[in-house]
Amino acid sequence: MTDKISKEPADATPAGSGPSGSPYEAIKAIPVRHYGRWISGVVVVVLLGWLLYAFSQGNIIWDTVWDKVFDPSILDGLANTIIISIASMALGLVLGIVFAVMRLSRNPVTGAVAWLYIWFFRGTPVYVQLLVWFNLSLIFQYINLGPIYKNETVDVMTPFMVALLGLGLNEGAYMAEIVRAGIQSVDEGQTEAAHALGMSQTKTMGRIVLPQAMRVIVPPTGNEFINMLKTSSLVSAVQYTELLRASSNIGSTAGAVMEMLFVASIWYLALTSVFSVGQYYLERRFARGSTRNLPPTPWQRVKKNLTTFKRSPEMSA
Repeated sequence: MTDKISKEPADATPAGSGPSGSPYEAIKAIPVRHYGRWISGVVVVVLLGWLLYAFSQGNIIWDTVWDKVFDPSILDGLANTIIISIASMALGLVLGIVFAVMRLSRNPVTGAVAWLYIWFFRGTPVYVQLLVWFNLSLIFQYINLGPIYKNETVDVMTPFMVALLGLGLNEGAYMAEIVRAGIQSVDEGQTEAAHALGMSQTKTMGRIVLPQAMRVIVPPTGNEFINMLKTSSLVSAVQYTELLRASSNIGSTAGAVMEMLFVASIWYLALTSVFSVGQYYLERRFARGSTRNLPPTPWQRVKKNLTTFKRSPEMSA
């Protein structure tokens, strides 16, 4: 039998030791102090506290603000704001898809018409467009569509119809550019492969291109809808009783103009906050095919922080 002898170099040193056999010293990591962050944070907190103190000492009756938040007239105006925003956004989305496809068409006539529509409605203020629709009866006394429909323009152009056309047509021009950018973000090979399988242009656009383009279309569309919620305040100029007009009516009769503007601001902030959360989850859903690890939801972040807070005493022990 031969003995198994483990050979070890004579100059080998134990693990965790230096060349002379002495143990390594523990590294002391000293965090870098960011004094600028602390100074800027203190300055921001002081300015914010000064602003809050100034408003608390101003000539504002805060009890009126809290009493009128849930006033029936305010809630009716809030409902009208949501209705006109959703309806105008739906109209703008439909028009945006149609004119984006027309803009990308090889037909020079449809492409030119789409470009003209986008150029006009993006180039004129939405407030001017609302006033044009509101005063359309000064140009056309009747709306005559032949045997299909005929009526006086005053009866057709109600405040809701004026607000819908003014906001929806303007939004359609912006949505056309958003949809066009989303369609162009899809690789052309997808379209070529669909055509090789015998799919028509319409079916390729509806089943192949648009579903993939939604990942690019959804984020700016969500921003446009949130912007629509605030832009809807302009329709108060055409006699449509939405949130701002309802607040202004109460403020002018009760002598609480600033208080009612604060009420309107509270509801606008609430609406944008709620729809921002919905936009986040919608973007997260359409990002499933492009990212391996989806970002955590707000609730998941809260649970993670709570779990970390609960486990920290055990880990320190």
